[in-house]
Amino acid sequence: MSIVKKHQSEITHITQHGDGVYTLEMKSKDRVFKFSPGQFLHIALDEDYDGSGQWPESRCFSMQSNPDDETIRITYAVKGAFTQQMEKTLHIGSIVWLKMPYGDLFDQEHVKNGTVFIAGGTGITPYLSLVTHEGFAVYEKPVLYLGLRNAAYHFYKEELIRAQEINPTLIIHIVNQDTEGMLNIERILNENAVDTSYFISGPPIMIKNFKAFLISRGVSERNVLTDDWE
Repeated sequence: MSIVKKHQSEITHITQHGDGVYTLEMKSKDRVFKFSPGQFLHIALDEDYDGSGQWPESRCFSMQSNPDDETIRITYAVKGAFTQQMEKTLHIGSIVWLKMPYGDLFDQEHVKNGTVFIAGGTGITPYLSLVTHEGFAVYEKPVLYLGLRNAAYHFYKEELIRAQEINPTLIIHIVNQDTEGMLNIERILNENAVDTSYFISGPPIMIKNFKAFLISRGVSERNVLTDDWE
């Protein structure tokens, strides 16, 4: 089991993708980050926190970086008060606190032959921590479905190029909602095996509906793994 630690960290880079979507890159000021692909963190913005005492208000985000990276990246969309505060106050050089790691998404037993990864928008981030890591090479003919609002929201091209360099058998389907409609779970199941593992990450309602559909069509519940810590 991972040991949860607090890291005082500095924002080293901010990418503004437009329409309230940002990627933050952070470097620890005290110790090396240690985590596994698919895990998540809590980020706190309280400038007065000193690392002891009660943990301040925070929010969870999946880690987009792979464990070999020196820095941690997260991507977030501005939706509520906390992310509005992030957008308003964070800049290069800002100090934040990270509490991590949490979760066991890819440490759970799963089939690594024909594995299906389904992501809605920024739900792809936990997958990126896996597919850009050398350990991804052990998967046989994995398939990734990424649903996006439109092509302008594809912020992950470089990481997916890296993924196919690590594992050339990876098949990637990009589905743009404005031209192709939303991800279709029935079509996804028809294109893949019933007895493989399905990972689902994205909006809670998508996770709920896709999981229920897969189980109703004969996919074993243990083969439906979800990133739904929120």
